Amino acid sequence: MTEIDWRPLLYAVLTFSAIGLGLTLFVLGWVIWRVRRIQLPEEAGFFTALRATPLIVVILLDLLDLSLDFLSAPIAWTLLGYLGLSPLRGVTVVESLIPGTQLLPTMSIFWVISRLFPPEATDDEDIVEGAWRELE
Repeated sequence: MTEIDWRPLLYAVLTFSAIGLGLTLFVLGWVIWRVRRIQLPEEAGFFTALRATPLIVVILLDLLDLSLDFLSAPIAWTLLGYLGLSPLRGVTVVESLIPGTQLLPTMSIFWVISRLFPPEATDDEDIVEGAWRELE
């Protein structure tokens, strides 16, 4: 019986994770530097918060999940609290704890769905348009 050499596969996975983590840290720095706290109404739900979220934050959450797997949950929890996006915390943490979902950009898919199917009526037009402020 021939023995399988797993080292090349292990090196490829580690290289992929290291590149993903490096890119994640770069995007995390940019988000913290440029994106201010997002003002949401207290009764805001998941999709309302997602419509107010800039795409780069959603991509960051997916990159965190891809590169750190279940270890991304506390980082995502803290980041979403810092940005004022608490309604997204639960879904992000559950998604990061479910094995096998790391390769799916779940939050990006939800972000697109929230943009394609806006609510019928809302009191705050800025939330639907995804208004957010950058540091000047």
